[in-house]
Amino acid sequence: MGEIVSDWLGEDEKLKKKLRRTNKKIFNDLVKMGFTGSYRTLCYFIADWREGKDRIEERDKNSERLDHPPAEAQVDFGITEAVKDGKYIDVHCLLMTLPYSNAAYCIPLPGENQECFLHGLKAMFNQLGGVPKKVRIDNLKAAVIQPRGRNQEATFTDEFLQFASHYGFEPQVCNPRSGHEKGNVENKVGYIRYNFVTPSPVINNLEHLSQILEEHLTKDRERVHYEKHVPIRKLLEEEHQYLLALPDEDYPVFKEELMQANKYGEIVIDKTKVHIPKGYNYGQLHVIKYWDKFKVISPYGEILHAEYRPYMNKSRKIPWSYILKSWLHKPRVVTYSRYSPYLPGRIYEYINISNLSIRKKRLKWLISLLANHEMGEINDRFYELLNDQTEEMYEPDSHPYDVNWAMYDELQSPSREGSDKV
Repeated sequence: MGEIVSDWLGEDEKLKKKLRRTNKKIFNDLVKMGFTGSYRTLCYFIADWREGKDRIEERDKNSERLDHPPAEAQVDFGITEAVKDGKYIDVHCLLMTLPYSNAAYCIPLPGENQECFLHGLKAMFNQLGGVPKKVRIDNLKAAVIQPRGRNQEATFTDEFLQFASHYGFEPQVCNPRSGHEKGNVENKVGYIRYNFVTPSPVINNLEHLSQILEEHLTKDRERVHYEKHVPIRKLLEEEHQYLLALPDEDYPVFKEELMQANKYGEIVIDKTKVHIPKGYNYGQLHVIKYWDKFKVISPYGEILHAEYRPYMNKSRKIPWSYILKSWLHKPRVVTYSRYSPYLPGRIYEYINISNLSIRKKRLKWLISLLANHEMGEINDRFYELLNDQTEEMYEPDSHPYDVNWAMYDELQSPSREGSDKV
């Protein structure tokens, strides 16, 4: 198991610190693989592996300890990543914690604009089944126009004030450079990232990730409170009696803007030019923005265009060529690498063969294909590309139908859990 842990730590060292596994996460993953050693033994091993690296940051020990009454919440954004359609996407997780019970709620979003912020708050209130009396935030641009100063109160946006009035909570803003005033939610950002979304989960969409996080956080409330020695779930039940009731009427979250199309019939949404059919025919267009979609309406009420906002489609390629080349030097790592779950189903089954010599040959073939194809395309055209490779292996006098079936042997093995269906 030491080789596996070393490979995991080596992979994680190439990532940002917030995306690396914790010792507990590594231990839990090893137990699933049959590890029978103790957590302490693992920690000693990791400490030895990391010896000589200064990773500890000093914390300010002079911060004032704050008391947290029931039904008061702290809210903040945290950024992580997930894998969707074979590519990385950045996820802006809006977190709300109730410091009294230490319960947490989290909604993944594509951005941190006002529409996302208010939609996330609304969704978390619905999950909670009530509304906190006070909500403390940082100087978020989605809610605050003028930050709180030494002798000046913060100025909120009209939209946020209307939202707060509808739900009945009192908004509060932290003092500048006083992160300890919402330390509970800041600590929870790291806790959720390291325990629930590291390594990056494979998702269908943001709603799927929201369900995953809700399940994790619901289960996490069975944990005993670090200071009160009572399950978080029990404290949350006690806290419920202090919450405000959800309003009877739903609060619509959207932003409306007037725009004018350029001579090509384009408008700019999320810093991206979007063509609007017949858009140039009108002097002004009404653009309705929701957190995930938008629609464009003519002055006469005709819907000219409706689709997902451009930032919903932003993604980053997984560096497969680099990853496969590293696997080529250590072919055993394929089975338990953090990147293996991101492979399309056919590709994973093809290289997950016990014979390491054949595995290396197949890795070399995939690396050569990546020069001209993306991994998703290789998976879609897998049998066609594999057949082309087989034809290249024919001897001059061989029969054209003498297929080298050895190339297909491992495709008959049972599919791995969670892989794409072939």
